[in-house]
Amino acid sequence: MINSSKAVGLAMGTAAALIGGGWQVATRAATTGSHLAPIAPADLVVLRYGIPALLLAPVLWRCGLVPALPAGVSRWRLVWLWLGAGLPFGLVAMAGSRHAPAAHMGVLMAGATPLFATALAFLVWRERPGAVRGLGLLLMTSAVALLGGPSLIDGFAVGGAGGLTGGPAGQGGRAPDIWRGDLLFLLAAGLWAVYTLAFRRIGLGAWQAAACVNAWSAIAVLAWVALRGGTGLAAVPVADLAWQALWQGLLGGVLGLWTFSVAIERLGAAPAAAFGALAPVVSAIGGWVWLGDALSPLDAVAVVAAVAGVALASGAFVRSRPGDGH
Repeated sequence: MINSSKAVGLAMGTAAALIGGGWQVATRAATTGSHLAPIAPADLVVLRYGIPALLLAPVLWRCGLVPALPAGVSRWRLVWLWLGAGLPFGLVAMAGSRHAPAAHMGVLMAGATPLFATALAFLVWRERPGAVRGLGLLLMTSAVALLGGPSLIDGFAVGGAGGLTGGPAGQGGRAPDIWRGDLLFLLAAGLWAVYTLAFRRIGLGAWQAAACVNAWSAIAVLAWVALRGGTGLAAVPVADLAWQALWQGLLGGVLGLWTFSVAIERLGAAPAAAFGALAPVVSAIGGWVWLGDALSPLDAVAVVAAVAGVALASGAFVRSRPGDGH
């Protein structure tokens, strides 16, 4: 039977996945100019981290820019938090969205995160997934392969041909550039896995972690804007700017990070990261509804496999043991 703490973790993990998948679609639309005015990643990060920093300023005021940590916890872990979920992660993911299709973003970035997190948890803490969670990871791997495998194969095939013909690879990028986006998405997945493990044992609450990550990122963004001499946001139509402010600032920057952090608190690092496999599903459905990308029967099978894999890997069907808070 699922206890109340695990139920909250499952709900928060699901919410984080929904927000993450939606953020991927919104980011791809912004960086490529699909259905919205184009916004460069260097400008988009102003919304992604500036707005959350302002909204979470009261939390930061109470905990401080460098909050006190429990005895024995190095302050370097704060740097890992920032690297994994702050400006470096945002820039890498947004830059990748300019080169590779949304399907690549969903599969490589979100789908690889639980695998990286599980591997890191084993290397750092010697944690091994049980048989049920292992089956869930296997199902998730199959799901993301079914959902993104054809597009990855086609992308690299077209990329090879594009090197000779110079033909397009879809919206927002040329075929020879697809591999660049894929590598950036894998790097982003690795960074998010680092945040997952760093947050688990840092001793901060979800709101405190979100406030620090966004504040540090906003400071870096302000310095970058000053060096550049401004941003291009003034040229973006108000409606498009408001839409991206909602997704980048409120949903992606505040609620997404908070819900995922709570999921880590209630479920543990690797199980929480497993919810990332739902993001490709959300991206696929978002592309179908908003961008008109049809879902094939194979895609539907992948959706079912992903949902089953997340349910198993998150520990929903593993009996809780006393003291198993993480």
